[in-house]
Amino acid sequence: MTIKLAIVGRPNVGKSTLFNRLAGKKLAIVDDTPGVTRDRREAKGRLGDLDLALIDTAGFENATDASLEARMRAQTEAAIAQADVILLMIDARAGVTPADEAFVALLRRADKPVVLAANKAEGRAGETGVNEAYALGLGEPIPISAEHGEGMAELYAAISRNFPSSIVEERSRDEGQLEAPHPLPPSPHGSGGSDRPIHMAVIGRPNAGKSTLVNALLGEDRLLVGPEAGITRDAIAVDWNWHGKRYRLVDTAGMRKKAKVQAKLEKLSVGETLHAIRFADVCVLVMDAAEAFERQDLAIADLVVREGRALVFALAKWDKVADPRAHFEEMKLVAKEKLPQARGAPLVTISALSGVGLDRLMQAVQEAREDWTARVKTKDLNDWLHAVVARNPPPAVRGKRVKPRYLTQIKARPPTFVLLCSRADDMPESYKRYLVNALRDAFDLHAAPVRLIVRQGANPFADAE
Repeated sequence: MTIKLAIVGRPNVGKSTLFNRLAGKKLAIVDDTPGVTRDRREAKGRLGDLDLALIDTAGFENATDASLEARMRAQTEAAIAQADVILLMIDARAGVTPADEAFVALLRRADKPVVLAANKAEGRAGETGVNEAYALGLGEPIPISAEHGEGMAELYAAISRNFPSSIVEERSRDEGQLEAPHPLPPSPHGSGGSDRPIHMAVIGRPNAGKSTLVNALLGEDRLLVGPEAGITRDAIAVDWNWHGKRYRLVDTAGMRKKAKVQAKLEKLSVGETLHAIRFADVCVLVMDAAEAFERQDLAIADLVVREGRALVFALAKWDKVADPRAHFEEMKLVAKEKLPQARGAPLVTISALSGVGLDRLMQAVQEAREDWTARVKTKDLNDWLHAVVARNPPPAVRGKRVKPRYLTQIKARPPTFVLLCSRADDMPESYKRYLVNALRDAFDLHAAPVRLIVRQGANPFADAE
């Protein structure tokens, strides 16, 4: 049984710090700057024997216009609507503020159980704020320190006390019905299990349309979007199903040129994006169709290939292109010329606002992952090797031949092959590229990076050659 717990409050009271502590890992970016969190983030957590579905929210702003603050407030209200218990945090050192009082008025209308926590209450500096919190009319405030882990036992008791018994009974009944006829399936989070969701990272420069694309795939306004560049700061993961397959979509912050990234918050955001790339199966590089394949796009694509992830190019805002056919052909030529290391990566045109091209995109993602996880039989590899070497043998080096002898695949994700041959150090890079490209064509491995390791084979007659 899992309790959906929304952590809410005004900016800079420590919501993300507590979220990270209950989740048991640093998932949300934490900084002294107010307003760091913008999107709502979800994760599994635990407090004592309570299983929690945590929801971290943006700092509550009393705005109702079309501003970014108003859109952040809408995300917080959505979190409140889906929660079982709401944890309202205040800053014990700052005391009760008008923003806290406005938030309490909103929570009363929500008609949900509320636990009041006074954060930063360690030492004597927070005593006044804890006493002031009684005036909010939410019962006894729980003094805690999210940074140092103080007050967690009291917080556990308060959440348990406020969890509605009707929900306990309903969920226990539902879980009992599920467990009676069938045993529970293996955990989807096991390493390398077939039931593991496909991790898909949506990456690109700021304001390319990444969050808009994720919202279009999910069919809801799950992430903040708008004309402002750099809205997304955290890497936000959302679980989703497409045609019966489970995906974990990760929306990331936009990546600018390294020389322009000076602010601490942006460095933290870029670090989150790099982490998302390293743990992705497939990376979808979203580019504005009118400004695609600029230098930063090329740098991001090269990073994905070097990390060994499958890559799909998405040309966004395609509905604004004047001559789609000519522009698409031009983009294919540009990709081929400027990104030979990503040869074969699918190029898909999309319009997230109208939903055009989304099925094509997901089909390309699925095919890219199949290439990324592909395995080829050793017999097939060596039959192919003998044929391709007979057709085009490696050039002689200093009058001596380089003889490829044996080829095998040592791993997938991405497909990695080892070639044993004589004089491995002398094999020209051009011939290695030839073999890799021929491998791609022969075994249809176009959408994933292919790695070829050339090693010296044990040959007792090497000195006699």
